[in-house]
Amino acid sequence: METINNIRNFCIIAHIDHGKSTLADRLLEKTKTIQITEGQMLDDMDLERERGITIKSHAIQMGYKAQDGKDYILNLIDTPGHVDFSYEVSRSIAACEGALLVVDATQGVQAQTISNLYMAIEHDLEIIPVINKIDMPNAMPDEVEDEIIELLGCKREEIIRASGKTGEGVERILEAVIARIPAPVGDPEAPAQALIFDSIFNSFRGVIVLCKVVNGCIKKGEKVKFFNTGMEYTADEVGVLKMDMMPKQALTTGEVGYIISGIKTATEVKVGDTVTSVAHPCREAIAGFQEVKPMVFAGVYPIDPNDYENLRASLEKLQLNDAALTFSPESSVALGFGFRCGFLGLLHMEIIQERLDREFNMDVITTVPNVSYMVYDKQGNVKEVHNPSGLPEQTLIDHIEEPYIRATIITAADYIGSIMTLCLDKRGELIKQEYVSGNRVELHFYIPLGEIVIDFYDKLKSISKGYASFDYHIDSFRPSKLAKLDILLNGEPVDALSTLTHESNAVTFGRRMCEKLKELIPRQQFDIAIQAAIGAKIIARETVKQVRKDVTAKCYGGDVSRKRKLLEKQKQGKKRMKQVGNVQVPQKAFLAVLKLD
Repeated sequence: METINNIRNFCIIAHIDHGKSTLADRLLEKTKTIQITEGQMLDDMDLERERGITIKSHAIQMGYKAQDGKDYILNLIDTPGHVDFSYEVSRSIAACEGALLVVDATQGVQAQTISNLYMAIEHDLEIIPVINKIDMPNAMPDEVEDEIIELLGCKREEIIRASGKTGEGVERILEAVIARIPAPVGDPEAPAQALIFDSIFNSFRGVIVLCKVVNGCIKKGEKVKFFNTGMEYTADEVGVLKMDMMPKQALTTGEVGYIISGIKTATEVKVGDTVTSVAHPCREAIAGFQEVKPMVFAGVYPIDPNDYENLRASLEKLQLNDAALTFSPESSVALGFGFRCGFLGLLHMEIIQERLDREFNMDVITTVPNVSYMVYDKQGNVKEVHNPSGLPEQTLIDHIEEPYIRATIITAADYIGSIMTLCLDKRGELIKQEYVSGNRVELHFYIPLGEIVIDFYDKLKSISKGYASFDYHIDSFRPSKLAKLDILLNGEPVDALSTLTHESNAVTFGRRMCEKLKELIPRQQFDIAIQAAIGAKIIARETVKQVRKDVTAKCYGGDVSRKRKLLEKQKQGKKRMKQVGNVQVPQKAFLAVLKLD
């Protein structure tokens, strides 16, 4: 029977692409948990391997015989590094007592390293700094050490130099984990209390809950209860995670493992919830639980209207795997029936689109992404609006509030000017700037979330030649002067193209949209007026000229009134046609509006 003193729970925090999954593979190999056959054993989704990012957290248990001759159990909880999954990161951190802070020797400290580090320090984790990739020819371990010492205030000898590729320093990391990270604390005799830090959906077994037991123990076959949802289930199987699942009779205090209880719907399991036993329930839940709130919304429509039901089924299956995705049916005049989906952020939205395409072969159109706004009417009522077409009449609105984020950008000093210009153009306000070390600057801004939704990240990367790292978290809602911009084709509004934008950019944005649509909408037998309007006021107009047959070709010579008669007749026909004709907006036009620059 393992005692609680021989258990160590730790996670790895790092910026994207600093090599944490490779380092994790080396740790697994060193502790003889697995034989490495091919790269990245923990990132098992195709998308994760291609992009080199971790999307889902993973947990794995390793056994290790330390130099003091004792056997230890190490639970590694791998966390995603990207900002869109920060709630998952916070729950994984809450399940640990220590963290390896991995910094790339060629790149130094970056934005997400810092934000995840602060989260770990808030949870009182023991931090072990590791410099990775020291075998690279362009590594600068001494400069990076100085940065880490400035950030953490640790001693130089506490920093471990390692390489995930060659395996150098891996044994030192394992010894440091045992020596420095405290064993979990908990009362084995208390009522059962376990923190859910992740869930996986398995099409045969249902939802598999991954949790860390804080107090008491959870036995196989007993009835368990989920604290915040109030659901009760029987724990059909409990166990620990090696490379495969290893069933056990019970999970005891301090252990990290899984519970399978045949749950069919993923929405019943919330990350951050507390599991307890029905027979001896705990008094209160573990603190820190919150509902995951989507921040970016977009309409997702099937290209072929007959695929509507398939799209619903695909989204339901995706939701089982990724509980942060929300969707509800909506319809649009231009695009037919589809769904309004909520995402945690832009990367999340991109990944969902890719997965719909790869895993379910769904061809979909996504409308312009937007954020949720709080609309206050003149009676003082408040309504949350995710879609510009859901806005009340302009005359009824008192004011609109939009979400602001606090953004942290770390970059080389050479790029400060252009990054400042970019953020201020996006209505950002500078909070502070400080030099991190040598040539590196940390900038803090308040920026409206709606401004960074479309192309901010791409622009930031191109301005800074890839050297700026960006991280954000939601700050608050603030009143803002927003206008609803409608696009009219021959006087008819096209709801899928309407957007909410700030009054200062509305005119230029409307003008650019009209110009773009003029290029993309094919010519018809009659003139098409493309107009951008705010309320009843038209702010921009373009015309797609009609295709005309030369009806006067047969008149040679003779009086001008003959020609005029033929042209008048043609004009009457065109007029009649315009009443019955309708304008088709091609697929390209919707996609082009997303990429307006």
